[in-house]
Amino acid sequence: MNAAAFASTVQTRAGQRCEYCRMHQSLQGATFHVEHIAPASRGGPTTPENLAWCCPSCNLHKSDRVQAVDPDTNQLAPLFNPRQDEWNEHFAWLDYRLTGRTPSGRATIVALKLNSDRRMLIRRAEERFKLFPPT
Repeated sequence: MNAAAFASTVQTRAGQRCEYCRMHQSLQGATFHVEHIAPASRGGPTTPENLAWCCPSCNLHKSDRVQAVDPDTNQLAPLFNPRQDEWNEHFAWLDYRLTGRTPSGRATIVALKLNSDRRMLIRRAEERFKLFPPT
């Protein structure tokens, strides 16, 4: 499968939303990325099972990490894995703020800065276009 086919497959599977923060691509000025969940730099394969549709902010903050510190326990926890984990088991919405239900959810929120001021503004804008909260 070539790069364009991978991108199309991953984007369609994600419903045009970042698989980490759930932001919809339609209101973004930047193109979303095909992101390696297990980083290629750490031996992660370029296969559909290891790829996620990712907004630039999540992709840049995740970088080559696979774990981060859970702020509640101060212990390392694996980052959310969109191919293995169920999003609603790890995260919940509290108005425009994302909350973590598990160590992985909390660690991912902090590591990827999922509640930054900019993201809060985007969620408000998405709501006006009936794109928030994501289903």
